[in-house]
Amino acid sequence: MARFGDGLALGPDLVTAAEAAVRQALAPLTAPPDLVCVFISGDDPDEAAAAARRAAEAAGPAVLLGCRASGVIGAGHGVEDAGAVSAWAAVLPGARLEPFRLETLRAEDKLIVVGMPEAQADDVVGVLLADPFSFPVDAFVERSEDALPGLPLVGGLAAGDGPGEARLFVGGEVHDDGAVGVVIGGSVTAATVVSQGARPIGPDMVVTRADENVLYELAGTPALEKLEQIVVGLPAEEQELAGQGLLIGVALDEYADEHERGDFLVRGVVGADTDSGAIAIGDVVDVGRTVRFQVRDAGAAEAELSALLERFDLSPVEGALLFSCNGRGQAMFPDSDHDAKVLGRAFGPAGVGGFFAAGEIGPVAGRNHVHGFTASILAFGRTGDAG
Repeated sequence: MARFGDGLALGPDLVTAAEAAVRQALAPLTAPPDLVCVFISGDDPDEAAAAARRAAEAAGPAVLLGCRASGVIGAGHGVEDAGAVSAWAAVLPGARLEPFRLETLRAEDKLIVVGMPEAQADDVVGVLLADPFSFPVDAFVERSEDALPGLPLVGGLAAGDGPGEARLFVGGEVHDDGAVGVVIGGSVTAATVVSQGARPIGPDMVVTRADENVLYELAGTPALEKLEQIVVGLPAEEQELAGQGLLIGVALDEYADEHERGDFLVRGVVGADTDSGAIAIGDVVDVGRTVRFQVRDAGAAEAELSALLERFDLSPVEGALLFSCNGRGQAMFPDSDHDAKVLGRAFGPAGVGGFFAAGEIGPVAGRNHVHGFTASILAFGRTGDAG
C-alpha cells in the first residue's frame, strides 16, 4: 500500500496545473489522503490563490496546507522562476491533524501570537509556513520551546516581494499574512534533519567579550583582528569564499573535544566595526561559548546533506517534505534538481514534495530555529519504526 505520493505540473495556467499535480500525488495511494501539501510558483499572487482553491477541491476532505513559493519541488525535480505546482499527499492512519492559522495582536508594547493549538502529550511534529513581512517568525520559532515544549517545527517562509504578496493556504482558505500550519500527533513515525551546508575554517575560539549579537573579543583578541588573521592564512580559494559571505558557527556541544562540520548552529556575519574591532552576527551569543568561522559552497552543501541522510535513523522512509533555501537551487548547484535528487538517492521511491523557501525552519540540537541556505527535511516512516 502506497501511503505517500507526489506530483508536479508546469505551465502558465496554474489552476489547471494545481489540479493535475494533486491528481498525480493521489494516483499511487490506495486510500484517501489525510494531508495534502501544495506549493505554487507564479508571478500573480491572486492566480496562486485560485490555484490553491482548485487544489483543495481536488484533494477532497483531506487537510490542505501550502503556500506561494519562488520555486517548487516534486516528482524528483525542482522548478524555479517558472509557473509550476507541486503536490504531496499522505495517508496517515492513526494520526491526529490539527491545522492552524496564526495571527499577531498588539498588546501594549509587544506582539502576541494567537491561533496555535494547545499542546498535547502525543504531539509529534508541527509544519509551519509563514509570511516574513507580517509575522514575527524568528521570534516565534526561537521561543517556541516555551509554548510548545519538545515539539519540532519544520517548514519555510513563503514567497512575496512585500507585504500582502504572500499566499498561505490551510483548510481551503487562502491568507495573505500571518502563518499557517498543522500539528501532527497520534500514531505517526517522523524524524527531522537540517543540513546547514557549511564547513568550518580556522580554529575553535571562545567568546571572551560580547554584547547581544556583537562579538568584541574572540580568544582574548579583538574579533575583527582575529578574523583577519584567520582569513589571511587561508588558501586563495577559501579566501574568495569568505569574501562572498562569511559565516560563524556556534558549537552545539561545548564539551566535545573537537568541533567539525555539522557540530555548529551556523549564522551569518552581518557587519563589522573597524573602530571597535567588533563583528555583528545573526544571533545572540554569550561569553564563554565556542565559535568557529565557516564558509559555504556547493561541495560542502552536497557533502553534508548526503552524510546526514546516510545516517538518518528512520528506515525505510516512505515520504518526506523538503524545504530548501532559494539560494540552494540553481544559484548554488548546476540545476534546480540537486536536493531532490540527493533525497531520491537516499530515500528511494519515497514521495517527496516541497518548495524553495525564503528561509527554512527546522530543529538543530533539539531547538527550533530559522535558517538560511539550508535544507530542512521532515521524513515519515512506517508506523512503529523508531524515529
